Amino acid sequence: MSDSEDDKPLIKARSNERVKMDDTDTSMGELNPGVSLRMGPVDEMEVDPPATNGNGTKRKSAMNGKSYKDATESEDDDDVPLTKRRRTSKNKAASDSEDDEPLAKKTGRKPPKVTAQQIGDDDDSDVPLTKKLAKEKADIEKKAETQAKAIRAKKTVKAEEPEDSDDVPLKKAKAAPKKKTNGVKKEDSSDDDKPLKKAPAKRAATKSQSVTPAASAKKGKKAAKEESPEDKEDEDEEEQYRWWEDTAKGDGTKKWTTLEHNGVVFPPEYEPLPKNARMRYDGQQVSLHPEAEEVATFFGSMLNSTHNVENPTFIKNFFTDFKKYLDDTGHGTNDKGEKVKILKFEKCDFKPIFEHFEAERAKKKAMTAAEKKELKAAKDKAEEPYMYCLWDGRKQKVGNFRVEPPGLFRGRGEHPKTGKVKTRVKPEQVTINIGAEATVPAPPEGTKWKEVRHDNEGTWLAMWQENVNGNYKYVMLAANSDVKGQSDFKKFEKARELKKHIDRIRKDYQRELKAELMADRQRATAIYLIDQFALRAGNEKGDDEADTVGCCSLKFENVTLKPPNKVVFDFLGKDSIRFYDEVEVDAQVFKNLKIFKKAPKKDGDDIFDR
Repeated sequence: MSDSEDDKPLIKARSNERVKMDDTDTSMGELNPGVSLRMGPVDEMEVDPPATNGNGTKRKSAMNGKSYKDATESEDDDDVPLTKRRRTSKNKAASDSEDDEPLAKKTGRKPPKVTAQQIGDDDDSDVPLTKKLAKEKADIEKKAETQAKAIRAKKTVKAEEPEDSDDVPLKKAKAAPKKKTNGVKKEDSSDDDKPLKKAPAKRAATKSQSVTPAASAKKGKKAAKEESPEDKEDEDEEEQYRWWEDTAKGDGTKKWTTLEHNGVVFPPEYEPLPKNARMRYDGQQVSLHPEAEEVATFFGSMLNSTHNVENPTFIKNFFTDFKKYLDDTGHGTNDKGEKVKILKFEKCDFKPIFEHFEAERAKKKAMTAAEKKELKAAKDKAEEPYMYCLWDGRKQKVGNFRVEPPGLFRGRGEHPKTGKVKTRVKPEQVTINIGAEATVPAPPEGTKWKEVRHDNEGTWLAMWQENVNGNYKYVMLAANSDVKGQSDFKKFEKARELKKHIDRIRKDYQRELKAELMADRQRATAIYLIDQFALRAGNEKGDDEADTVGCCSLKFENVTLKPPNKVVFDFLGKDSIRFYDEVEVDAQVFKNLKIFKKAPKKDGDDIFDR
């Protein structure tokens, strides 16, 4: 080191050793697990504020009020006004040994202790964040691989049994434990369909069955004060029924033997607006047919939702449907009885409708607590027969027994059909599913059901088709019901199976990233992206559906490549919500995406087209 170099500040001497975030080593022997750089790479930032000589503002609590300035350096007190002179204590005399006392003892405060996690490793600060994340992700994948192999090995050992039991000595042969039943006939199934942990459930079942009659009677005496014996009997029966052990109902065939319910609840009929709350067109009040007026109230009642009523797509779709109702009902008339044809949205004034609904909302808010309670009690009493059904003789809670009221479809994100009119669902559109021996619920007076079915392979009670997207709406059991629990239980058990095979899946797609057959290469690349960056799989959409995409339906314009190994995803995901992410991928994956985007592909073409 030269003499002149000694005079340089330390920060200058080390400036050429600065590590950049982008200088990442992509030449890895194994597959690069990929790192997400949401909204771009992480830049360096100053955590501690720079030291300055300015007058920074401080909290009073941060100042201890003590001065360590030498008395000889103080200014002459005679020249300082009395109000600005520093107050000094006459009782305390400064000792000579005070200079040697640590500052922490003088102030009476100790600095907070620093943990080892806050300090970190000595060599940790020089490692780029992307490398840290890549290493951490690789370690997680390695751990998952080890776990999968261990599970499969354990399963293999468990499956191996002696071929001939005659060769086993009688002393060594263990008696088969007596099976504990749940009152349900269990069918043989493969080990994959069984939950990983069943022991706690069996212990609980045994405990509930081993209760003595005397103990039950004693327990019943205490509960008799609060509930009747019949209610207690039903409750005990519900406690003993362990639906997660009833595998027969999860086989995808017969779901029930008997089913009884009371149908669905329809929204109330439309009540016409008072004369002073009607919409205006071109400055004059107009009277509309009740069907057209109801559609006008859909828009007028939500003027406070500027996110919707100021959306051009929402306005266009609403007014297109509104004009159809006007054409069918003869438009409107003014106060003189003259016909008024409504043609332009800009001339429509929905404020009188909005003010009417605001007044109704304010009136409802002004109700006393007793009035609100009474109103709720009346509503609950009217809906009580629809809240439960009898499923194989067991009382089950129904989830959504109310038919959707008419209104304007909003959708999520940038849905192309936002603002379209959702028509009123009539009983003639509703199909009822009920047991063959049960009494069919009566439809509203003067109407009839579309159809009555006895489909014991379905778990729905009623269904109808909505008009905006053509989707079928189903009335199902509540989320906490036995049947819904069985469905979710089976789904999550299937998901848990993945950890047994994840290592093989990763090895397969890693090998196929270089496959000669382009279809295999595209599949491997898609699985890599789904596995490493948790992208939704995606499926094909119709022309009249929202243009949302997932991994397998990515378009040419949704993927931007930045050499050497960065990929930018930008597309509308689930619920039309924008997904944007910049990620680092394996070199082979980057190469594959480059091939998949090769000419003559252009905007609108699929990335994965094989």
